[in-house]
Amino acid sequence: MKKILLLATAFVFTLAVNAQIEPAKPAEVNQPKADDLIKMNVETHDFGKVKQGTPVSYYFEITNISKEPVVVENTYASCGCTTPDKITEPILPGQTVKLKVQYSAAAAAPINKDVSIKLAGIDQPKVVHIVGEVLAAEAYEAYMKEKGEVPATTPAVKTETKTVKPVKSSSSTPSISPAPVKN
Repeated sequence: MKKILLLATAFVFTLAVNAQIEPAKPAEVNQPKADDLIKMNVETHDFGKVKQGTPVSYYFEITNISKEPVVVENTYASCGCTTPDKITEPILPGQTVKLKVQYSAAAAAPINKDVSIKLAGIDQPKVVHIVGEVLAAEAYEAYMKEKGEVPATTPAVKTETKTVKPVKSSSSTPSISPAPVKN
């Protein structure tokens, strides 16, 4: 009986001690997210079909939806072919700034790139995307002709040709020779 009473007492003390310890909260719960501070005009921009070798740009709009200024620590892309500008000034509450993102379009391939916007005091950056397709020059021109947006590179010129019958030479046909040159 003493063993059961001792075991019950130990059990009660164990429950009391566990009740005093707060469960650990993940850092994500306490940490604000970028979406709590800023709002983007779009999450993804589609360039559509782009001609190879012709860089393209887009301006993402960032609006501060918080009550405090927001500082952009850094902007970076998923590869060297994509170049986001750096935002140097704090974004004041309610203010909207533009982030220029340029894509080089050097290689003919699909475009699917990420641009990260790192905010001060926020661990996870805000990520926006650019998509599209870079076409070789010939394929791009064919695409534009198909859409009817670009005329043919050289317009077709219709010319009339006349068939000229050769003249048979005969002794009665006078021969033409060049005039003598006088010095």
